[in-house]
Amino acid sequence: MKNLFLVSFMLVAFVSFSAMAQEVGIAKGLMSVIVETEDGPITIERNQDTKNEIMADFAKTSRPCPPFCVQPMKAAEGVETVGELEIVNFLKDKSGLLVDARTEEWHFKGTIPGSINIPYVEASTRMDEMGCKKNSGKWDCRGAKELVLYCNGPWCGQSPAAIRSLINAGYPADKLNYYRGGMQAWHGLGLTVVEGGL
Repeated sequence: MKNLFLVSFMLVAFVSFSAMAQEVGIAKGLMSVIVETEDGPITIERNQDTKNEIMADFAKTSRPCPPFCVQPMKAAEGVETVGELEIVNFLKDKSGLLVDARTEEWHFKGTIPGSINIPYVEASTRMDEMGCKKNSGKWDCRGAKELVLYCNGPWCGQSPAAIRSLINAGYPADKLNYYRGGMQAWHGLGLTVVEGGL
């Protein structure tokens, strides 16, 4: 009985120590963030396996251009370009909508927790999901939500195309943000990815 107690105690101590011993943080003083999603809370953190490697879909360095051309840092005038820490804080603060502007096929392979999928070809027709209202055949975007749009990475033109489409349809540029690094950078940092859904 004494041995069973000792083994149980050591197992609990080991599990507790392992949980506290994360060495791969998101930023200094920030190990993880819990994001509320339709499927319940998801913890965004970096993969703790220091030998982890990026998945094959994002390991390629050379893709035919067009269509996979390097995108500029600025997607459009008045649109801010953001990085991973801004995304994490945006989700934590529930500041608006994180939009996966990729096609459904890419979205289903994996997406950033807390994001919604609005494929780039549908963006300007689904502005009602972003706080705009149709008024006399035109979009009224006085209630527009803050958006961050992303796609596969710096070589992917899907989110920049969505951003331009939204602006052309009347969405305010100052409510749009572009995560240029996209899924390639997110995967490259070992951040949490979830299966995409409808």
